Amino acid sequence: MDYEVVIGLEVHAQLLTESKIFCSCSTAFGAAPNSNTCPICLGMPGVLPVMNKRVVEFTIKMALATQCRINPVNQFARKNYFYPDLPKGYQISQYALPLAEAGYVDIDINGDTRRIGITRIHMEEDAGKLMHDEHSPSSYVDLNRAGVPLMEIVSEPDMRSAEEAAAYLRSLHEILVYLEICDGNMEEGSFRCDANISLRPKGQEEFGTRAELKNMNSFRNVQHALEYEISRQQYVLESGGTVIQETRLWDDAQGVTHSMRGKEEAHDYRYFPDPDLVPIVISEEWIDGIEKTIPELPREKRERFVRDYDIPPYDAGVLTATRALADYFEATLQHSAAPKSASNWIMGDILGHLKEDRLDITSSPVQPKDLGALIALIEDGTISGKIAKEVFEEMWKTGQSPEKIVEAQGLRQISDSGALEAIVDEVLAANPDQVAQYRGGKDKLFGYFVGQTMKATQGKANPQLINGILKRKLAP
Repeated sequence: MDYEVVIGLEVHAQLLTESKIFCSCSTAFGAAPNSNTCPICLGMPGVLPVMNKRVVEFTIKMALATQCRINPVNQFARKNYFYPDLPKGYQISQYALPLAEAGYVDIDINGDTRRIGITRIHMEEDAGKLMHDEHSPSSYVDLNRAGVPLMEIVSEPDMRSAEEAAAYLRSLHEILVYLEICDGNMEEGSFRCDANISLRPKGQEEFGTRAELKNMNSFRNVQHALEYEISRQQYVLESGGTVIQETRLWDDAQGVTHSMRGKEEAHDYRYFPDPDLVPIVISEEWIDGIEKTIPELPREKRERFVRDYDIPPYDAGVLTATRALADYFEATLQHSAAPKSASNWIMGDILGHLKEDRLDITSSPVQPKDLGALIALIEDGTISGKIAKEVFEEMWKTGQSPEKIVEAQGLRQISDSGALEAIVDEVLAANPDQVAQYRGGKDKLFGYFVGQTMKATQGKANPQLINGILKRKLAP
């Protein structure tokens, strides 16, 4: 039997606020255990939460960027469950009246565009963290993360493959980072994803029994976990078994999922409105003010780069991976660089060196104006492409401008045809056997003569002039 895959994702994004959602404790990562806490986030009796306005504004911004309908009135609820890292015995979240609903994100898959619906976007507080001692039967609780502001983005079950799910997740990640409301760091847990997956016979409307996947801390892990779970569920169904509704953990080392616990339903959490927090009223004026702060988003930027700069879609995708990289590219163009040349240098030399040195584009020793100047020196014939690579290495090491390096090291390209003719004559005179073989039909030797001439000029000869002179001199 042929099966159709049905996937929905629940994404938790930690918001880039300095303080927690309901108190003034710091959200800084890596502090000593339980040092960023207070009676409010520790759940002490008699304390009252106070809403962080910045959290609401960031969530509105994401809702606008994903075409959601923003509810004018939304309310917090208590989600009740008992776990050692949840000090109050409940999590403050949103349920019946979330901040935003009914949005979408478009993704590109194999040249086609797929629209993935967003069911809801809501705010909630994070729980603490359990740390298990490998050497004794003990666990420790760090509540620094308790109360850290989260935005949960719940998709419709619109994805039909692991590849689509990974593409949707990357799109959300891009948008959040572009908006500068989440740093997107999956290793530190500030961007997390749970996946709900089921299979159903093709043509069937009713969904199959779903499993929820957790413990996936990279885009690769999400895709691999879903691929494994698709295979596992298909095997169960084809063997005549029944898929169990449960939560499963992804084991990256073994490449499999393991059963963790039965999957809860909404009613299991006994949601009810939080009596300590008043409903949030969002006015049109507030929304309009936030909308004006939204930058050009990655998809629109990619389309503009292809349209306005006539670069390939692949290049546009790489260059718009982050706002900072896209800004670097456009800043380079402002210094007379041709778009495709700038794209090639950034995707090759700049990104290669950044990766090697573990730097971000904002820390690049080569500034856009200097990269633009380097490209201009190539295009006006001052230096050759080969010499430009040497100049770039020096720019990266010293931060100097290409003009200074070229002048200081005497790297200007030789474009004097008379001088080049004399050098070519010397090369041909020193290689009479190769000249005879070339004139006898061995055309591949032409590259040898070019190489010898470049060697004689230490790579400074104008390649176009050399080619013309050699063709004329070697003619029978």
